[in-house]
Amino acid sequence: MILNRHIDVYKGQDIYNSLTMNYEIFYPDNWDNLPLIVFLHGAGERGNDITHVDRWALPRMLSNGLELPAVVLCPQCPYEYVWDNLVRDLKRLIDDVVRTFNIKDDRICITGASMGGFGTWSMGLAYTNFFSAIAPVAGGGLGWRASNLKTTPVYAVHGDSDNVVPLVYSQLMVDGVNQSGGSAQLVVLKGFGHGDGIEEAYENTDIISWLLKQRRTDFEAVSEAFSEYF
Repeated sequence: MILNRHIDVYKGQDIYNSLTMNYEIFYPDNWDNLPLIVFLHGAGERGNDITHVDRWALPRMLSNGLELPAVVLCPQCPYEYVWDNLVRDLKRLIDDVVRTFNIKDDRICITGASMGGFGTWSMGLAYTNFFSAIAPVAGGGLGWRASNLKTTPVYAVHGDSDNVVPLVYSQLMVDGVNQSGGSAQLVVLKGFGHGDGIEEAYENTDIISWLLKQRRTDFEAVSEAFSEYF
């Protein structure tokens, strides 16, 4: 199942939003009714040269011939932003791709590494009944919002020797989800640091096959953390 590659530019959809964001999509010839994987890259791949997205992890593997039974969306964060600033625009882009490729609403998942791991947590926290699963690698997030993910399966991966984003960032999030009644697992890569841990996660764990197996069954919105005080 050799994948095609399409490159395009997302543009902000209202008069107050001048954002432009490159993205690439990998997809097979027979793409109808396949799951969607969204991949968010790290801080070093920001900018407007889309080829930089292919330096690491899943996009690199796809560019080198990895075949998947999925549509894979890889947006590129503009240099002046981080993913946490772009959750609304990312969601709009994802919605566009879902419509174009006829993705079923129970088969939309997201993963990302480093800054993209933080962005993966942020997207899951913001859209509580949207993703079939999230898989952040070497990331972290707002632990006090972890209850937002109590109906979204989580598969986090982190190297125990990571001195860029320490392991505790993932541990706090995973613990928070589980303490809220959710289902989160943390795969700790013994002896791996940041960059090598990210490559190990995508090359040699079951992160992608796990994502592709997930189906969302509960579409009821989860209340925002502490919303009882609003």
